Amino acid sequence: MKKRFWIWLVFISGLFLALPLHAQTLHMLTSFNPEEAQFYIKVFEEDTGIDVEFVRLSSGSALARVEAEAGNPQSSIWFAGTNSSHIVAGKKGLLEPYVSPLSVLIPDSPQFKDLENHTWIGIYAGFIAFATNKQFLEQNKLSPPQSWADLLKPEFKGKIAMAFPFSSGTAYTVLATLLQLGLDGTEPRSQASIDKGFAFAQKLDAQIGQYLESGSGCIALAGTGEFPVCISFSHDIAAKGLSKGLPLVMTFPREGTGSEVGGMALIKGGPETNTLARVFYDWALSVRAQNLYAHFFRVPLNVKAKVGEGVVRASDIKLVDFDYNWAGQHREEFVERWREITGN
Repeated sequence: MKKRFWIWLVFISGLFLALPLHAQTLHMLTSFNPEEAQFYIKVFEEDTGIDVEFVRLSSGSALARVEAEAGNPQSSIWFAGTNSSHIVAGKKGLLEPYVSPLSVLIPDSPQFKDLENHTWIGIYAGFIAFATNKQFLEQNKLSPPQSWADLLKPEFKGKIAMAFPFSSGTAYTVLATLLQLGLDGTEPRSQASIDKGFAFAQKLDAQIGQYLESGSGCIALAGTGEFPVCISFSHDIAAKGLSKGLPLVMTFPREGTGSEVGGMALIKGGPETNTLARVFYDWALSVRAQNLYAHFFRVPLNVKAKVGEGVVRASDIKLVDFDYNWAGQHREEFVERWREITGN
């Protein structure tokens, strides 16, 4: 079975004559947490016989690595992370265009794939949520935050943890959500909406007790009660918090929440970009690979893949009209402005 899958995968990658059936090594950059990355990679290695060596970095840090290594990249594929970072890398000419035979299984929308230059493709979706420690709520007779405005309440001052928007795709999604929220009746993504969003982000900064490098890092802190409120993706809260038995309650902002499309891309000039990386790329789009996301509560984008039990879907919550390309194109500008107004 594994051998048949391997032969099929090599065939659809156009590498049937190029790759011998013995162990080779693919060098990967991933923005999945190490435990999750290893889960998918192990299955891929078993299916194909290809070994994978990976470096794990949050989306923003991964983008910085790809930029720093331009001309001599050490990795060939960038697996996962919010697509705003992949969009930036694509605009800078750092990614290798590729159209997989399996890309037809991902919806044809500029929100889910680079339809023009084919430099990145979406592989999963996720939604921003709040995780709050139940014991903290009970001891202080509080309700969990259920709106963005709730985060500014005095009782949550210094109690909130989240990541830096410059290092984390999760945190940048939070920032981009605030800018597209249309606060005070402004038109989403208008200059007025952007200014209102930054004004809110500055107030939120005063409430933050701890910033982290990784978007999911605050979940454990909320679980212990050290920083009882965490802003992260719902799939990470479910996988790293709720499913582990941490005393957390997950809520979503009633005004609407932001979302991500997790991306994947080939890195231009990587050591295996035109060989093994394409095999992995195709495999990652397959139903077999996409069904694995159920283990980590992610929403797969392959239209034939199954959505796991307990996974939060877009239809379950109120979403902001989130423009991923707009967020990606303005990422550097918005991160710089955030750093200026917060001093971080």
